Amino acid sequence: MRATLVRPTVLHCICAILLAALASSVPARAQKKDYLTDAEADKIRDADTPSIRIKLFIGFASGRIDKLKYEFAHPEDSVDREARMDNLINSYTGCLDDAGDLIDLGVEKQEDIREAVKQMHDQAPAFLAYLKEIEAKKGEAENYKDNLDDAIESTNDALKSADEADKELAPPPVRRDPN
Repeated sequence: MRATLVRPTVLHCICAILLAALASSVPARAQKKDYLTDAEADKIRDADTPSIRIKLFIGFASGRIDKLKYEFAHPEDSVDREARMDNLINSYTGCLDDAGDLIDLGVEKQEDIREAVKQMHDQAPAFLAYLKEIEAKKGEAENYKDNLDDAIESTNDALKSADEADKELAPPPVRRDPN
């Protein structure tokens, strides 16, 4: 009777270990980022290619910049203002970090991310200029200095990833005329 009780216990332990291993192997992209809305997370999840995901993250970052511009233009709305501003800056940073990471991964896998890299080159310098403009202001901007520094660093890193992608990506295929 004792041997019968030992087997189910060992079997339960093995099952628990397997379940824990399976739970820890869930891909990171299946997990929702805390700085994305549910709709944004769905768009990222549904995107077919890395290039589309990168473009989405750049677009989300652009939206955060637009919201920051609005918030700085309307300082009279002071209810939870500091928390809102910190959240916007951190959300922007997260979006650009993820875009930069996807660019690095795309280069490593030699995926066609040229359009997304071009979009990064087109939009990120304006993001950087605005963030530096905010940082240069005295007063309220000093409350967000650490987060602004992180956002500026993230933007510089994303631009650096885009520059490296330009150098390392294989050229697009050339179709030859059969004649």
